Amino acid sequence: MNEEKVYLSKEKVEELKKELEHLKTDGRKEVAERLEYTKSLGDISENAEYQDARDEQAAVEERIGIIESLLKSAVVVSVHKGDIADMGSVVTIALDGSEKNQTYTLVSSEEASVEEGKISNKSPLGEAIFGKKKGDTFKYKTPRGEVTGVIVKVE
Repeated sequence: MNEEKVYLSKEKVEELKKELEHLKTDGRKEVAERLEYTKSLGDISENAEYQDARDEQAAVEERIGIIESLLKSAVVVSVHKGDIADMGSVVTIALDGSEKNQTYTLVSSEEASVEEGKISNKSPLGEAIFGKKKGDTFKYKTPRGEVTGVIVKVE
């Protein structure tokens, strides 16, 4: 199977490792205890609490699988130093029709957070500015139509 590389910061890798450790130890233990308790309540075929605990167990195991897969295919990126927008770059853009510049950090979809100014390299805007340098123009599609802009700065 050809797994796609996932670009993650060192901090995100550490965060995922901690979450994985927690889920494999405390998370599984808590779910197992809850399952035991709900089994003791009687008939499990009509026990909503038991079904909820089973669903929680499935969610924990699914998240463990997702994190293990992410870490397996992770490529750790450091703070970008250069003049071309790449993973980890802080890019300032000016959009046509907007009086205010916007600054974003290019990250993986796992780390993306618009509130924190982090956009995924796979988002329409991220794809449009990826590989560009100061002064380059770009276009990307939104639900409202095509947007054009220029790269003001790459850090």
